[in-house]
Amino acid sequence: MASIFMRFPGGRVKTVTLSYDDNVEADVRLVSIMKKHGLKGTFNINSGQYPPEDSVGSMGCGHRRLTLKQSTELHKDSGMEIACHGVTHPFLDHLPPSVCVQEVLQDRLNLEKIYGTFVRGLAYPFGTTNDDVVAALKACGIVYARTVVSTEKFDMPSDWLRLPGTCHHANPKLMKLAQRFVEDKRNWTPMMFYLWGHSYEFDDNDNWHIIEEFAEYIGGREDIWYATNIEIYDYVAAWKQLVFSADGTKAYNPTNTELFVKTGNGLFSIQPGETKNI
Repeated sequence: MASIFMRFPGGRVKTVTLSYDDNVEADVRLVSIMKKHGLKGTFNINSGQYPPEDSVGSMGCGHRRLTLKQSTELHKDSGMEIACHGVTHPFLDHLPPSVCVQEVLQDRLNLEKIYGTFVRGLAYPFGTTNDDVVAALKACGIVYARTVVSTEKFDMPSDWLRLPGTCHHANPKLMKLAQRFVEDKRNWTPMMFYLWGHSYEFDDNDNWHIIEEFAEYIGGREDIWYATNIEIYDYVAAWKQLVFSADGTKAYNPTNTELFVKTGNGLFSIQPGETKNI
């Protein structure tokens, strides 16, 4: 029997996504760079940390948070995803389970009301978690949660609630990893480049050229699907619902998403509700 591989929308093998935390003023410049080069990503926000509208929004160490008005204006129709980061940016693994649930669920409730969207993802404040926190996230309807682990690999996640990244943007190997990703000619397993960080770090280190170079190099490629974290999660979850015949020669798509399958016989697009010989 031939192998059966997932393909991303359009039959692509590769996807790129970004994840940035804390809702700071430097996000404005970052979003502009991302949109210029066709990149997409997720912005993780503490809904209890908006500064007053008439302040500069200091969050300590000279970093300024976006006000509620600034943040909603930035993300209106931006194509980016909004995700949780805890109402008050606490160490979730040091909270009693009931307080952890409250911290995450209230953040989700606030963000959904503010931005008018479903919020189902999270980045762990300080990167800390444990089994109790993961259980709390599940109870709150969170389907993925990003850690601060960097693998320097392009593997698809095996545990979406302990989601690692490929690397932080400060990794000195960033452009080498990007080049390796772009030039990889594999035609079997799908690949994901996941970049994460905090946009204020570019101001702190006066190195905006890092993200500008990365975006210019990796963006605008027809063979890459640029997506938010939740778009990738949802596509993978839909693909896993495909029904295959016992001999693997037919596939039925019970979802409302066009799904792509690669077998030894070629690349196949399976429309919602369609059964196809593969």
